[in-house]
Amino acid sequence: MHCGLTSIPSRPQTSGPPDTMIQGRRIVRTFFAVVFFLLVVALFRPFDSPIRPPPQPSRPDAKIRFKPSSFDWTTVRQRYPAKLIHSLPTSSPKQFPPVQHHFRDYTHDATTVKRQEAVRNAFEKSWKSYRKHAWLRDELAPVSGEGKTTFGGWAATLVDALDTLWIMGLHDEFLSAATAAAQLDWADTTVTSANLFETTIRHLGGLLSAYDLSGERALLEKATELGNMLYMAFDTPNRMPGFWLNFKDAKRGTQIAGTNDPSACPASLSLEFTRLSQLTGDPKFYDAVSRVTDLLERTQSLSKLPGMWPKLISFREGTLNHESGFTLGALADSLYEYLPKMAILLGGQEPRYEKMHRAAMEVVVEHLVFRPMIPAEDNPHDILFVGDAFVRSDKIDHVPESQHLSCFVGGMFGLGGKVFNLPEHVDIGERIARGCGWAYDAFPTGLMPEIFGLVRCGSVKEPCVWDEEKWEKEGARGLKKGFSNARDPRYILRPEAIESVFLLYRMTGKEELREVAWRMFESVIKSTETKLAYSAIADVTVKGETRRLDSMESFFLAETLKYFYLMFSPPDVISLDEFVFNTEAHPFRQPK
Repeated sequence: MHCGLTSIPSRPQTSGPPDTMIQGRRIVRTFFAVVFFLLVVALFRPFDSPIRPPPQPSRPDAKIRFKPSSFDWTTVRQRYPAKLIHSLPTSSPKQFPPVQHHFRDYTHDATTVKRQEAVRNAFEKSWKSYRKHAWLRDELAPVSGEGKTTFGGWAATLVDALDTLWIMGLHDEFLSAATAAAQLDWADTTVTSANLFETTIRHLGGLLSAYDLSGERALLEKATELGNMLYMAFDTPNRMPGFWLNFKDAKRGTQIAGTNDPSACPASLSLEFTRLSQLTGDPKFYDAVSRVTDLLERTQSLSKLPGMWPKLISFREGTLNHESGFTLGALADSLYEYLPKMAILLGGQEPRYEKMHRAAMEVVVEHLVFRPMIPAEDNPHDILFVGDAFVRSDKIDHVPESQHLSCFVGGMFGLGGKVFNLPEHVDIGERIARGCGWAYDAFPTGLMPEIFGLVRCGSVKEPCVWDEEKWEKEGARGLKKGFSNARDPRYILRPEAIESVFLLYRMTGKEELREVAWRMFESVIKSTETKLAYSAIADVTVKGETRRLDSMESFFLAETLKYFYLMFSPPDVISLDEFVFNTEAHPFRQPK
């Protein structure tokens, strides 16, 4: 990403001789030239032209006004003020290898155009219902048509979907939503505390990405205002944040970090806070999250599974609590996701992120990534999944239970493999992504469960041979061969599977991954659609009608439909060599 502010181009200023006749002739010639050009374009452009937003910033006549919140958090005296010890790197960014495949002679054919339109139609249906029934609420209840307050009442769906509106070319809707976002009042809430992680990835990430794409200054001002509020979470004795930002405690200066907090939560603020520092020039945000990175770097080799961090950490004491559970799923996921992404965002000027990523992935490949036992005819791509590990006194238990959430790992392996020149990791990433696509196809609804077990065959390096006797002993009757259970059979509109399939398509250029994605999309629409929008469902294993749960989290518009749309967009729309996505699929510009 660049470190300067994106400016909105002003209208060109005209000047010239006062000869009105000459100016008139110029106007006439310009008029006929423009008409001729448009005729040529209309006659000779291909009929499969893509749906895509114009490349310029938001409309010159747009008037998005920033309205300050009713409370200014910069007026609060910090009890434990920080002396800056981390400054943004200032040297020239490192030239990473290209992440994105070189798509020679790419053609946006009629089939792809129709698929792109189908995704946008699904988004527009959901957005129109949100606008009609839940405007400025956090979520739309897609069955009952009610509005929900789930994240402070700060219009989570609206803010989360800003960049999707822009990417899909829905600029009138973007302008309307951005105008509302720029006037949000962070002090106008019925809650007493904010979830630091969720507010950062959804609201702060959404505002920063929308600014990066549109250049609308009011969005950066609103993001900065929110950043100043979230920065208060670091006002603790050791400058480590807690899970919640409690507003009264923050004002009184009585906050303390947690002793048993999910490792991903304080460790997954780095992209958003760093981008805010890059755009504002204020180093305090980068300094705050770099202190968390200091803790991760110091403790990486001290866990019971050296190289990885456990699910839970005492951020108050700066210790790993002798925790025995290790995962890339819930509680720890985006800690690992942000390591290669921070290397990219900082232009390779902080080598410790690459070092930590390499060390962690070495352990992940050895202990968490595994082959499921599947008949050979059902497994042409030698697919992989990601499980958990528990360290016992005398051994390490490898638990072949996977989560929809952990499907992001395919994209993470691919990204790290590309930027750090680890081609074998790109292969692992593709096999994980294909495994998640296979799991969608394995159920009657065409959707993957939230949590499921598999019959483990071996590690990445071990060969796998079908064992009918083992299957009879460990497999689940009624499920496709390979599965041992569907412990949590819900599908909650999650994006992680399509995220990895999209990223690996952009990295490898393999067109069959688009077919995988299209089957996934059709299944999502068929099994979750309601009269108003799309809903989480109770059970992916049922045949026939599914039970809707009246829930549509903001990430459905921010992530799931965005990744599907980009899957069927030309490869230069949000290029992986120009943007890096936060964990909520908000693209931030890379430094150049």
